Amino acid sequence: MVEGAEVGWAAAIAGFRRHLVAELDRSPETVRAYVADLASLRAHAEREGRPELADLDLTVLRSWLAAMRAAGAAPATRARRASLARVFSAYAVRRGFLATDVAARLVGARAIRQVPQVLTAAAARQLLDAVSGPGQAPGDQSAEQVRHFTGARPGRDDDAAVRRALGLRDALMFELLYGSGVRVSELCGLDLGDIDDERRLLRVRGKGGRERSVPFGVPAARALRAWRTSGRPLLAVPRSGSALMLGQLGGRLDPRTVRRVLARCVELGIVPTGLTPHGLRHSAATHMLEGGADLRSVQEFLGHANLATTQIYTHVTPERLRAAFDQAHPRA
Repeated sequence: MVEGAEVGWAAAIAGFRRHLVAELDRSPETVRAYVADLASLRAHAEREGRPELADLDLTVLRSWLAAMRAAGAAPATRARRASLARVFSAYAVRRGFLATDVAARLVGARAIRQVPQVLTAAAARQLLDAVSGPGQAPGDQSAEQVRHFTGARPGRDDDAAVRRALGLRDALMFELLYGSGVRVSELCGLDLGDIDDERRLLRVRGKGGRERSVPFGVPAARALRAWRTSGRPLLAVPRSGSALMLGQLGGRLDPRTVRRVLARCVELGIVPTGLTPHGLRHSAATHMLEGGADLRSVQEFLGHANLATTQIYTHVTPERLRAAFDQAHPRA
């Protein structure tokens, strides 16, 4: 066991954080989530009268998960925290913070994978037409269209040119979320240098720092051109740096803004209630499968490390199953 001032939660969590970053190459978002979960565990242990890390045992861990369940935490959340407890406990033993691996026998909740809401291809087209106007290039939106979707507020939004710039941004935002199936965090993290116009590819940094190339279509290429030439320059400020997508004050686009704009579309009845940005990504994968793409290609498209994840995020529609049965089964 480690002796003296090195013993304790603070030292163990700090070391575990360095381990996540330097050795496991976890993303900043993952590291923040894990550290927050450990803070929750520590607070629970203190409430249970076990303030020292050396007092941590299987009983405390099980009561922590039970308390989360009583508070209404989702099975996926409880499963993630149980997994974290096992990883942290094993690390703490290796580094001498714990004498035994107290979480080795910890069993968490079985995560129930919920399939996000999926748009039909027609509904996706309706959304994209709504932000740019049917048959219009993204730059053809009227000021009234732009005000609808941006939810313009007093101040800088009152400038018609800025409203138009925000409209160009939102048109590109939806083209990439659906057309390229990127995550919200990946969209907001794009830089100007990540665009390969000649090959129509985006360089995307996904979970775990993994980098991949994602194609974008002709409509997205038009939206990109309109945004970079007529939209972004109106919002850019020195702190914009190389960020592709900008917020109304010129900083890098925040994921919360993306969700707010989509929520505005829900309010206007353009898309179904409950649709999220992740639902657009899921819709893209579903429509690719319905169009005949193989699962491995969709896995690469989405940036999943494991094919099993792609199988969960995609599903076979009854129509496609019927068509495949009719085509392939000898007794059809």
